[in-house]
Amino acid sequence: MLQTVELKAKKRLAGKQIARKLRQNGEVPGVFYSKGISSVNISVPPLALRPVVYTSHARLINLDVEGETKKCVLKEVKFHPVTDKIIHFDLLGINDDQKITVEVPFEFIGQPVGVRKGGIFQQVFHKCSITCLPKHLIGSIQIDVSNLDVSKSIHLKDLNLEGIEFGIPADSLLCAVQIPRGKAGEALREAIAAEAAAQ
Repeated sequence: MLQTVELKAKKRLAGKQIARKLRQNGEVPGVFYSKGISSVNISVPPLALRPVVYTSHARLINLDVEGETKKCVLKEVKFHPVTDKIIHFDLLGINDDQKITVEVPFEFIGQPVGVRKGGIFQQVFHKCSITCLPKHLIGSIQIDVSNLDVSKSIHLKDLNLEGIEFGIPADSLLCAVQIPRGKAGEALREAIAAEAAAQ
């Protein structure tokens, strides 16, 4: 389930000169667009965008444009190449009966049992795009790795998430616990062999 953020915006005129003037006056220009309707040029204070942009999870946005409320998600954000300030953003409107595509992070929960034995946890993907109806939107793809043992791995096809299409192949490796190199790895292999022989 997505967390919801409230965002108030003002309408603005289109054009590069207007966008530049807004930035000089401490506003960030943006665009709201949705399938089947005309886009709306908007602007917001930079601080208002913090909970939307600077977060590890995707979030649902209740956008208030001068009293008119719209449901949307952050589609794209542009930063200044030198100052790293936000200079533009795009918001994608959502409708209950239309699929949308957003990018969400992978969130690995727990400490793998293999790491406690001396293995090394390897995370292959940090995020990926998903396509789904709004009712299936999630803020992150949570994966419990507590039971992941040495030399074991988790692939995308191992997940069971209803109504979600992923932007990466089903056989993609997401994470694994590997045996370290050198003496530590040799010792771990010996410990695993001894444990297997004792069973």
